Amino acid sequence: MRDFWTIFKQSFWTKAKTKSFVITTMIVVAGIFLMANLSSIISKVQEVGVFGDGKEKDTIYVLDESGSLMGQLQQQLDAKDSGLTLKATTESIQELEKQVTDEEITSFLVLLLNDTDTIQATYTSKNANAIEQPITLREALQTVQTNLKANSLKLTGEEVAQLFVPIQFEQDAVSASSKSEEELSQARGLVYVLIFVIYFAVFYYSNMIAMEVATEKSSRVMEIIISSVSPVKHMFAKISGVGTLGLLQIALFGLIGFVALKTSSSDLTSGVFSFFGFSNVSITTMIFAVVFFLLGYFLYATLAALLGSLVSRTEDVQQLLLPMTFIIIIASFIAFSGLGNPEASYVTVASYFPFFTPLVMFLRVGMLELPFWEPVLGIVILLITIFILGWFGSRVYRGGVLMYGASQSLKDIKKAIQLGKK
Repeated sequence: MRDFWTIFKQSFWTKAKTKSFVITTMIVVAGIFLMANLSSIISKVQEVGVFGDGKEKDTIYVLDESGSLMGQLQQQLDAKDSGLTLKATTESIQELEKQVTDEEITSFLVLLLNDTDTIQATYTSKNANAIEQPITLREALQTVQTNLKANSLKLTGEEVAQLFVPIQFEQDAVSASSKSEEELSQARGLVYVLIFVIYFAVFYYSNMIAMEVATEKSSRVMEIIISSVSPVKHMFAKISGVGTLGLLQIALFGLIGFVALKTSSSDLTSGVFSFFGFSNVSITTMIFAVVFFLLGYFLYATLAALLGSLVSRTEDVQQLLLPMTFIIIIASFIAFSGLGNPEASYVTVASYFPFFTPLVMFLRVGMLELPFWEPVLGIVILLITIFILGWFGSRVYRGGVLMYGASQSLKDIKKAIQLGKK
């Protein structure tokens, strides 16, 4: 048992101290804080005009050919706290287009009324990437248009308000496994984030294990290790060591993300928690997230260690891991597509396929009110698969670590098993 913990600690600390791991962790942590405060940073940049005159970008030149629309439009923009300022101009459209081309102004708006008192507006900017301002202007102009029509029809403010009273529409489901529309909206964002975390962790750390095994083989260190430790013990110690490191790294990212959002000065903080469902996290959902993450990791990590033992050059690792990569990608496609229809038959069937279960079954747990036996059955299937794969993988690993030379294909598994019997 002491040999197991020795390899466990060696795998953990060797990877934890590598420059690539430390730098990656620091970059992700910095990225989390950056994203949490992105809106505040953008606002500050616009205020100080680091990339140009920020205030000028919020100024829109208006050629009001109607003579009456600009004032009403400014009132609506101010009421919406849009931050946009309209500036009247009498220059021709050709002159304004030239100023936009020469980047003297960012945009301009042409307003006019036709014979039926319908507003005709043309917004011109240098390219079509401008989205936010045109949408804001369109909404404000629509309100102005409504007021104009109401005045022409001699409608009071109360009568206009009654025209836009929203209907009361609710969505119910007779299926026993379905959640309400509100519960689905809250669960969808949370499940999306956790599926992405499980996918990233399983993919990233499984590849890390395969690379570690291949690196030890290429440097001939493996020959020294297996002379004093059994290959099977070496395999599971390495899987556990890297897995523990990965779990701690993900926990760190989660803690940093929570702190970053809570301490952010952005008004979007509460919105982020509400949108992704973090404000109403179910304890059961979080428990299943941890369970399926751990089982999914050990399933793919065992497979990755098995495949990594077949290659003696790190350059061959990605090629041999390609089938496993395809399986993970297919599982993620099924899971993400199931966010819109978690009760689809193909989602249900896929949730019981061992290599899809960590992602797809968790999707169903988060999105549906499942009987308790269904996720438990998925967990049992995963445990049985991990046991079988571990037993088979240990036989392949025992001989695979002694194989050198270019790896041909998965046919080398048979050769590794035969070599491990000697």
